[in-house]
Amino acid sequence: MAALLLLSSAARVGVAAPLALRQQRPVVLPGGQLRTGSGAGAASAWAARPLRPELAAVSRPAVPARGRAPLFRPRAWMASSQIASSAFTWGTIAVLPFYTLMVVAPNADVTKRAVDSSAPYVALGILYAYLLYLSWTPDTLRAMFASKYWLPELTGIVRMFASEMTVASAWIHLLAVDLFAARQVYHDGIKNNIETRHSVSLCLLFCPIGIVTHVLTKVHLESLHHGIQASVIEVLHGRLYDAVVPHL
Repeated sequence: MAALLLLSSAARVGVAAPLALRQQRPVVLPGGQLRTGSGAGAASAWAARPLRPELAAVSRPAVPARGRAPLFRPRAWMASSQIASSAFTWGTIAVLPFYTLMVVAPNADVTKRAVDSSAPYVALGILYAYLLYLSWTPDTLRAMFASKYWLPELTGIVRMFASEMTVASAWIHLLAVDLFAARQVYHDGIKNNIETRHSVSLCLLFCPIGIVTHVLTKVHLESLHHGIQASVIEVLHGRLYDAVVPHL
């Protein structure tokens, strides 16, 4: 009888031991520590223990929320680099015909109608606004006006231009402004009968130099014109004097 009782208790102990071990299966915590306790007390005790410092500073990457991509974002139809490259190339090609007409045939009617058109500025403005929308971030204004006086700083502008989209938008901005300046130079040359081919050509890539060149050309021609007029008047006055005075 004693032997039967001993075997029965041993069997119960043998069954309970694996159950206890299964209930105390170790759990790996985010910090790399093991939790082997069971129940609310053990869980709270292990949860209260701090992680290792080098592991506690590492945060898990945020999982992006699922949803439809915006219609006008670059990922909706092509990559950002492709949009920037295409805008850079096609924007440059779009303005070349206007410069070609102003240089090759400045007095032609087709040139005057093309230069007076507002279509290229509207197209470049829309493209610039779209690129600006794609390149805009919450830190854009902070990078532009980083000084305590709310003035642009060179270091902030350099950080902004690290993005291809920002560079493309700035290039479209320059194309529109340079074309507008070239048109003003062209109109002033037509109005005052001044040569503008060299100044218009410089406005394409070196707009400030093109404007200065036009001003110098205008001043030089005006001074030359006044000098010629003065010389002609002086010659006529001398001839008139020589023709009239001897007869007096």
